[in-house]
Amino acid sequence: MTERAAAGPHPAGPRDALTDVPGLRVGHAQRTGHGRLTGTTVVLAPEGGAVAAVDVRGGGPGTRETDALDHRNLVQRIEAVVLTGGSAFGLDAASGVVGWLEDAGRGFRVGPDPAQVVPVVPAAALFDLGRGGDWRARPDAALGRAAVEAAAAGAPGAPVGEGNTGAGTGAVAGGLKGGIGTASAVLPSGVTVAALAAVNAAGSPVDPDTGVLYGRTVRGPGTPPPADVHAAAQRRLAAARETSRARAAASVHPPLNTTLAVVATDAALTRARTHKLAGTAHDGLARALRPVHLLSDGDTVFALSTGARPLLAEEPPADPAFGVHAEAGALNEILAAGADVLARAVVRAVLTAETVDGPGGLFPSYRELYGAAAG
Repeated sequence: MTERAAAGPHPAGPRDALTDVPGLRVGHAQRTGHGRLTGTTVVLAPEGGAVAAVDVRGGGPGTRETDALDHRNLVQRIEAVVLTGGSAFGLDAASGVVGWLEDAGRGFRVGPDPAQVVPVVPAAALFDLGRGGDWRARPDAALGRAAVEAAAAGAPGAPVGEGNTGAGTGAVAGGLKGGIGTASAVLPSGVTVAALAAVNAAGSPVDPDTGVLYGRTVRGPGTPPPADVHAAAQRRLAAARETSRARAAASVHPPLNTTLAVVATDAALTRARTHKLAGTAHDGLARALRPVHLLSDGDTVFALSTGARPLLAEEPPADPAFGVHAEAGALNEILAAGADVLARAVVRAVLTAETVDGPGGLFPSYRELYGAAAG
């Protein structure tokens, strides 16, 4: 059974992707070759923006405009979220997105002229410096603009590129090649919950005893590869790590990483409840990667609510007490789904990643190591 078929307790949306949340678009831009291995991903909200929140649990985050998402602060809706490589340097990519949004007249209105807007664009960066061989190869404003242009050019509900693309271009997870993955679920109420992850973890997505992807064990024990296949894969992975250590550009110790994610829903959530969605979605990272939230990670989850659907499919009960229970039940279903789709997005990132062998290191893919046993 493929991971796309194993969608968990709820059916996946049409694309099993973040773009199954109506109005959201995703664009990638990357630079590879000639010492470069990095990129940027932009999640573009519907015009008028989306309610947004963030939960940062890694010990080494690189972020921009995350304080603006505090529900106590002024700006209520944002137009885009940026996930980028390049560590702190790569946050420059957000400037390109801000410029594009200003040109489009999208952002927080600060004057009577429609052109007087200040786009608030939260961003987070993962560490991929030197992975292509050139320490100074990192995203900039031009790459961020290219990514948001790619998002804007996409049709509503378009497929989302996965694997070695966008912010996942230089991503590595536990020595394996990481990348971009996405997944979605449609709840009985009709609400869609979806996630996109750029998987770049100090921890591993693979159980070292069995070779099973941790994220695949969420709904059952998983099917382990044959013992000889697993043993050979572990030997090859260990050798690849030694090769990477010997290539100077990748020799950063301890490894510096960060997994970034966006979880979204079309349900109408307050900023406080959107923040709760970002927080519980981290459970999906903890299921699919071990360990997570280390000092050398900057694990960050953004959450978006487009508000296209009411939280409750029907009018709440007349009794206020029962109405509160009904809302809590509907919200709980969304929160649980957020963790589920993020765990599946991590699995997709690992399964769609492709081996990279360059001057910055040797990063084998899970599929190359495990072959047909990868499923």
